[in-house]
Amino acid sequence: MDNQKVFRIGPIRPPSEANSLLLQVTAGCTWNKCKFCQLYRHTKFKAYTVDSIKTDIDVMEYYKDLIMKHQRNDGSFDHRDIMDEILSKRLTSEEQNCFYMIYNWLLNGGKNVFLQDGNTLALSAGRLTEVLYYLKSKFPTIKRITSYGRAETLSKVTASQYKELKEAGLDRIHSGFESGSDLVLELINKGVTSEEQIIAGKNIKEGGIELSVYFMPGIGGETLSEENALGTSRVVREINPDFVRIRTAVIKEGTELWQEYINNGFELCSDNDKVLEIRKLIENTNSCQGILVSDHIINLLQDVTGRLDKDNKKMLSIIDEYLNLSIIEQRRYQLARRAGLVSRIEDMQLLTDIQRNQIDKYSKDVFSETEWDKKMNELIMNYI
Repeated sequence: MDNQKVFRIGPIRPPSEANSLLLQVTAGCTWNKCKFCQLYRHTKFKAYTVDSIKTDIDVMEYYKDLIMKHQRNDGSFDHRDIMDEILSKRLTSEEQNCFYMIYNWLLNGGKNVFLQDGNTLALSAGRLTEVLYYLKSKFPTIKRITSYGRAETLSKVTASQYKELKEAGLDRIHSGFESGSDLVLELINKGVTSEEQIIAGKNIKEGGIELSVYFMPGIGGETLSEENALGTSRVVREINPDFVRIRTAVIKEGTELWQEYINNGFELCSDNDKVLEIRKLIENTNSCQGILVSDHIINLLQDVTGRLDKDNKKMLSIIDEYLNLSIIEQRRYQLARRAGLVSRIEDMQLLTDIQRNQIDKYSKDVFSETEWDKKMNELIMNYI
């Protein structure tokens, strides 16, 4: 087992990093107490040594060199020859996973890398800088390196340290702000304040690194729905991040927030509440140059995307088109979307008669709004 040529691969990455090379420099989350998340609950946080990360990079280079021997003059790869060589080496299942990650990465240009896990910046700036320089020395074709970072940790890194990280190759940081409201942050036990978010964001931007923040419509529940939108709008205006990514809140079974929900201490937001939160965010950030991104299947209106200043009216018109539908038409669309049948309102025309009949029956069988919201939450649980 010790002689296997393998490298660590963490559990998650943003959808935008689907074709990126995944390099794990930390494991788990330094906080690990958010009420809506259990991803790392049974994982003790660990920051890996620089030497062990370099060893992983060396293994990645080994597979890259193996594959590049079979690249044709036109840049394509001889898949049959690569498979023959891999079969001859009798790789274990773990080695095959590593090989296919490198192969897929090279097939997609071999340009982007994502550093895992949930709080990579917990690795000291100096150690991370050393890792970045080593990574780029081994893979000179890399064009972009991105990472997750927890806002509380990010707020402790200075602008000058971010400049050093940028020079070493770090191009973008993703951070799950979830909300910019201190009331909501306290409700979900995020372990960070809006002021820390603003400090982190401004330092990152001053350091020349792109910032992608995540907003969770609905995470404050029905009571704090407007507060969630307006608080987040304030933080976005203060920072002007490069990207604001929508991640619709899902209250997942087994989390602390789920327990509060079933004990009547948390009231679910409806899909309409969540859409209205996004609308308020867009309305109140129309002076920002960042791009609103809705790149996840859990989002109801995935085509609401664009620059907050220039595409403001276009995004609001898509939202209003949905809000102007009748209640039964809204339900039909919600159900079709949650079932993965459509991505936008126009797609409803493409449904078959059988699909429409099934959607209509289900939509009419559930009369209570509370019961409907519960059903929609249960459906999107399947995607998390």
